[in-house]
Parts: sequence; C-alpha cells; structure tokens
Amino acid sequence: MAARTDPYKALGVDRKASQEEIKKAHRRLVREFHPDRNPGDAAAEERFKEIQSAYDTLSDPEKRKAYDRGGMFNVGGGGAPDMGAFGDVLSDIFGAAAGGAAGRFRGSGRRPAAERGRDLETEVSISFEQGIRGAQVPVAVPTHAPCTTCRGTGAEPGTEPVVCPVCAGRGVESQGQGLFSITRPCERCGGSGTVIEKPCRTCSGAGRTRELKRYRVNIPAGVKNGSRIRLAGKGEAGLRGGPSGDLFVVTRVGESPVFARKGENLQVEVPISVAEALAGAEVEVPTLDATKTLRVKPGTRHGTVQRLRGEGPRRLDGAGRGDIHYRFVIDVPDSLTDEQKEIVKDLARAMNGNPRERILREAAATREQAA
Repeated sequence: MAARTDPYKALGVDRKASQEEIKKAHRRLVREFHPDRNPGDAAAEERFKEIQSAYDTLSDPEKRKAYDRGGMFNVGGGGAPDMGAFGDVLSDIFGAAAGGAAGRFRGSGRRPAAERGRDLETEVSISFEQGIRGAQVPVAVPTHAPCTTCRGTGAEPGTEPVVCPVCAGRGVESQGQGLFSITRPCERCGGSGTVIEKPCRTCSGAGRTRELKRYRVNIPAGVKNGSRIRLAGKGEAGLRGGPSGDLFVVTRVGESPVFARKGENLQVEVPISVAEALAGAEVEVPTLDATKTLRVKPGTRHGTVQRLRGEGPRRLDGAGRGDIHYRFVIDVPDSLTDEQKEIVKDLARAMNGNPRERILREAAATREQAA
C-alpha cells in the first residue's frame, strides 16, 4: 500500500505536543481547508482529508502510541504494513451498522442535508349541507415556521454556524481502542457537523418559532365523515432550509334528519300507509335539489327499496354522483277510531285469508312426523 503521511507533519505539531496543542492545530487547519470555504478546490479537499486522518490518529491515545512505536503505519517505506486505511474501513463499517451517520459525515466536512418538515393533521366540523355542496371553512393549526430573524439558520444575524470543534465537521465521534472503533453521532453537534456559537435571540438557535397558522380550506362537494384533504406545504417548516410538510384536514360531517350517508350513496326512509302498500300509489319524495315522484307498486312489502340513479352526492374521484335509495316503511297507526276499526274488519273479511295458516299447517305436520 502507499505510504501514509506523517500525522505530526500533517498537523504541523511536534511529536511531544500535548492533546490540547493537537486539538488547537486541528481546529485552525479545519477552518482553513474546510470544503465549505474552498468549494471546487480539489487540493484543499485532499488536504482536508489528510488533516482529518492525522487527527483521527493523534486524538486517540491508543492509536498515537501505536504509531509512535512504529507498529501501525508504514512511514517512508519499510516496516509494518499500512493498517490506517484498514482501520478506516472498519470504522466506516461499524458506523454504518450504528445508524449510517458515519457514512454521511465521515471525512466529508459537509453540513447535513436539509430535512422535510413533519406532516400535520387537524379536524374541521361541517354541516351535512356543507359536505354535500362544498364550502370554504377556516382552520387554525399550531405549527413551527421558519424564524424570520435568522431565516432558519438558528444563528444570530451577522453570524453563521461554525465547524463543530469536537468532530471537526464530520458529525461523528469514534469509540474504541486500537484498530477497531465504532462511530456514533457527535454529542456536541448532534451529527450536524456544525455548532451555533451565537444562537438567534428570537428562536434560541432552533431556526423555527411556534405560531398559530390560520387558513381557509376549500372543502370539495361530496366529502364524507373522515375524508382527508391535503394542503401541500402547509405542515411543519423544514429543518436547515428543507421543504415544509403537508397539512391534512379531516372532515367531521354532521348528520341530516332526512338523508343517511351509505358510502357513495344516500338512504331515505319513506313512510307509506297500509292502504298505499296494498293498493299502490304515487308518493312524493325529497332529493338533494327538490322533490320527485316514485311509484309504489301494489302489494309493496315493508323495507322495499327503490333507487334514483345519479341523484346522490358528488363522488370525490370525479366519476359523477352517487344514488339515493328510498326504503319504504309501512306506517301502522298506534290506535284506530271506531270507524277505522269497522273498515279494518270489513277488509279482513274481504281478504278472507289467514297469513299464518301455512306455517301453522307445516308445524303441525312436523310434530306428527316426530310422534
């Protein structure tokens, strides 16, 4: 393998330098050669990697001892094989297993990617009529919005986040001894690779502020109880300049004294008299827009349903309208006048039949067979 640069020379410190001197030299060089300050400069990027590799060795007491003994790295040609690259590979493997932070930040020096804000959900109560016709209703949602003072950076205006002094912008820290080390997100910067030395006085460094957002939501015609309406970009503000999430408005639709929602359709119970059920009739029924006439066939039974196609609520998918189902319910009076009683007796004699005769006959036959 290729020879590895002397880490002491890379950081410009003496072999007897203290850990504090090594740390100070590292900070100074990182600020000078950080890729964010030298965009597109390949030489600066290589120098930055060299600085990071050197610091990785000298900041770890065990690695530094091994290097000083000459048993870890091949400097200038002879001796033991170069194990530094192998150690870096192991570190990256363990770092990926620990959550992937090392893969994103190790040696890159870049700030973490912007994060999309969370989606939010709220409920709005509307009347049955508003659900059928559509409406525009106000909603108020507590959320986070980008801080107007720092414009989302979290730093006091005139300043900006600086490279984390603990992880040197890598976003990760190494744990372990010798060749084997495991990386984890840096505790100082939380894995971002930067820290805010002068937090914004408005948001205290969060980059976002809590506020109550007010919107007027267009409720489409035909929504049902529990329908979800998406307002793109009206959710939580993103982090580090990321896009906002979405806001989902869930409709809670009130009940109607006449129409009952059944999926994409409506159902109406229509009372009819005994005479109408027996002889048939034409009855007027309500629709969403007016009234219509339905034909009740002679001998209509209780619970019979008739359907009016396309008279129901609008479908949210745009595929026309649903139906209205009319369920005929025979209205039996609780009491009768003397005149009505006589009429009913005459009707019973005229019908000259016992509707229970069949089941009584079949029950008796069953008992005889059992005996």
